[in-house]
Amino acid sequence: MKSLFTGLTDKGMVRSANQDAYHIDPDGRFFIVADGMGGHAGGEEASRIAIETAHTYLEQHWDSEPDTKNLLAQALIAANEAIVADQEQNAQRGDMGTTLVMILFRDDMVWSAHVGDSRLYRLRGDKLDPITEDDTWVARAMKLGQLNADEAKVHPLRHVLSHCLGRRDLRQINIQTQDIHPGDRILLCSDGLTEEVPHDEIAIHLQAETEELAAQALIDAAKQHGGSDNITVIIATMK
Repeated sequence: MKSLFTGLTDKGMVRSANQDAYHIDPDGRFFIVADGMGGHAGGEEASRIAIETAHTYLEQHWDSEPDTKNLLAQALIAANEAIVADQEQNAQRGDMGTTLVMILFRDDMVWSAHVGDSRLYRLRGDKLDPITEDDTWVARAMKLGQLNADEAKVHPLRHVLSHCLGRRDLRQINIQTQDIHPGDRILLCSDGLTEEVPHDEIAIHLQAETEELAAQALIDAAKQHGGSDNITVIIATMK
């Protein structure tokens, strides 16, 4: 499936550095966003390692691994192992980690993979649907009916991840096929966008004429709403 695509990242209005990272495959085969954590240097390094390791693994094994689900799983496992190896060599980065969200187009199928709370959305017409579910305590509590949406938005544990890359006991990688049609517009983003910009406003900005205009509008909106975190978006329109 062919697509038109762009990516954009910004450190926001508060942070002194950008701990997000992203990668766009030049041929449009896959797109990745990562949001690092663990202090200034640690977060930057974790997201960089995850992005570089994952996309290198995909490129090296694209033609030799027929099972796409295994290809995705192994790419994320390799990224996790690379972060853990760096932790062992650099004690000052011992608690670093990162989220990661990815969409991949292969053999006429669309796959997603994610760990953490960076998100994947699908805009079909004017309707915006979340594709991924956050790996957070709050998201799980909402699913179990223990919190409602309004409570979740202000809960003190809303940023606490249940899974991330950079842990020796990585227990869960979420991999799924996705229903994506020509004309759909896809958004991958870090929580610097979704924490600041309401769902309905994201949907409006995503309907901009071009991917570049939509990306800039989303970054600007997050900064206008406070820009308290780094903001990263990748937008792709299916053809």
